Amino acid sequence: MIRMENVNKYFGELHVLKDVNLSVAEGEKLVIIGPSGSGKSTTVRCMNFLEEPSSGHVYINGKEITSHNKTAVVRENMSMVFQQFNLYPHMTVLRNLTLAPMKLHHKSRQEAEETAYHYLDVVGLREKAHVFPSTLSGGQQQRIAIARALCDQTKIILFDEPTSALDPETIQEVLDVMIRLAKEKITMVVVTHEMGFARQVADRVVFMADGEIIEEGTPEHFFEHPDNERVKQFLGKIIRK
Repeated sequence: MIRMENVNKYFGELHVLKDVNLSVAEGEKLVIIGPSGSGKSTTVRCMNFLEEPSSGHVYINGKEITSHNKTAVVRENMSMVFQQFNLYPHMTVLRNLTLAPMKLHHKSRQEAEETAYHYLDVVGLREKAHVFPSTLSGGQQQRIAIARALCDQTKIILFDEPTSALDPETIQEVLDVMIRLAKEKITMVVVTHEMGFARQVADRVVFMADGEIIEEGTPEHFFEHPDNERVKQFLGKIIRK
């Protein structure tokens, strides 16, 4: 579903991604972890051309993304959940969920609202359909953001540290929704610092440092028998024995 070939990304003279090669299979749950500043978020943002690679190639469902076709290819194939919720504050929850399906995918209002209510049920917030985002907790807003991504009905959802802006009490409610989603056929790429989530949900874990992928494998391999010394040090600092 996703293939990155020799992707490099520069911000000025800063070399953020260094020849990244990465593939994600249909239905796979890929979790990307690593220290801050390692290039995790930039990798995900290059997957959907929110950041255009400085060099290299990105393919989605067999089609290369370019600066000319990126809007159509991304809109057809993937959605994204951001660190910040990015909900429209002047629109109700229901309107936030139906806007893109109606405007971009030309769904009727009835069809868009039926889909919205279905995914509000999935995230457990149907009763919030007619309120404004400012009345919701951070965890609730992020669950609405996940429902909005689901309303696009794409085969791929990218998650860029979806719990990093939340307080500890609401992180788990968002992770619980994502754990339920992981049981579906959706292809998920998740950047996260939540090691318990990675261990429970990932089909494959990728570790990045200094703009490079330095180790990848199953959760069992990654958490129990990592090969790279940098990975061992990272895990030793954040996982209590």
